[in-house]
Amino acid sequence: MNTTRQTIVTEDPWAELKQFTDARISLGRCGVSLPLSESLAFRLAHAQARDAVLQPFAMDAVSSALERQGHSCLQLHSAVADRGEFLTRPDLGRRLSEASRERLRALGPESRGADVCVVISNGLSSRAVHENAVPFAVQFLDSLRYGGLSYAPVCLVDQGRVAVGDEVAELLSARLVVMLIGERPGLSSPNSLGVYMTFAPRVGVTDEARNCISNVREGGLSVDMGVRKLAYLVENAFAMRLSGVQLKDKMPSGYLPFRPQPRLA
Repeated sequence: MNTTRQTIVTEDPWAELKQFTDARISLGRCGVSLPLSESLAFRLAHAQARDAVLQPFAMDAVSSALERQGHSCLQLHSAVADRGEFLTRPDLGRRLSEASRERLRALGPESRGADVCVVISNGLSSRAVHENAVPFAVQFLDSLRYGGLSYAPVCLVDQGRVAVGDEVAELLSARLVVMLIGERPGLSSPNSLGVYMTFAPRVGVTDEARNCISNVREGGLSVDMGVRKLAYLVENAFAMRLSGVQLKDKMPSGYLPFRPQPRLA
């Protein structure tokens, strides 16, 4: 009896390139349609992306994890009322609620005037923050301590956009803000963490004044490499007193955060 099964799927001639990327390429075809396996994979990826957007921000869990590492936290909220308003009113996601604003104003001088303020928000993917924000923040704050830089309590903002970090840092009189935020989910990356850095943050700063490190996640940019890149940008932002498009990434391959760098021969 002939046990050989004949496939009805026509492979894409570039199928071997799939080993180099999670992008949806070289899917093959079955007649004039996608193969069933690829169609099901697409529906699963789409469901995971929706879940990442709609999953609530577990601020208590993130805050507890940071505090166990010795970092004090503040829990804040943007000006949006719910997830639906967050998705349709980006302007409200860029500002704090009045209650959160008052909470920051009421803090004592020990929380003000730090070199760096780290802000964490779920943005468009709570999953990205749940999986990546704590290890990233802990490693980065440790590097700041090693470098002799001060930092404010870590501020967690529910339903925030990138610019909400500017208001937090301005109210805390911080010299520089680092925002860790869930990125808009892609169909192969529902858990990407974005990192934004702004020198001299204040309400009204535009995106050209920020530096961005994207796709921090397992399978993307590692936490270790992301922290090294951020530390390099922070060092140079303080040295040049600027950030954004005028601050170029020229990090040498052997760079170590806040350590004397070896001289080039």
